[in-house]
Amino acid sequence: MNTANLQMEGVLMAMAALCRLLRQKGLADVAEIEDALALAERTLANDERRPEQLSRANVEAALFPIRFLREANRQDVPGAERAYTDIATAVGRTQR
Repeated sequence: MNTANLQMEGVLMAMAALCRLLRQKGLADVAEIEDALALAERTLANDERRPEQLSRANVEAALFPIRFLREANRQDVPGAERAYTDIATAVGRTQR
């Protein structure tokens, strides 16, 4: 496996844990985090300054981290840690 993929996996799990901590501390709720991530996804998906030669598959790859965090936020159950592969599989099953 590509080392960059492993690094991305670690960063995504860390970010999911930070989102969970924001909720636990009462600093943001599920809806607020979802709204922020949805805005980030829309902004990235609709970036008009992106080079035209970038394929749709590359754009989808760029959107994956945001979609991963949105899925982790929606499916987080207090006291139940979800594995990276479980969340990534759920993202792969949902086409946006």
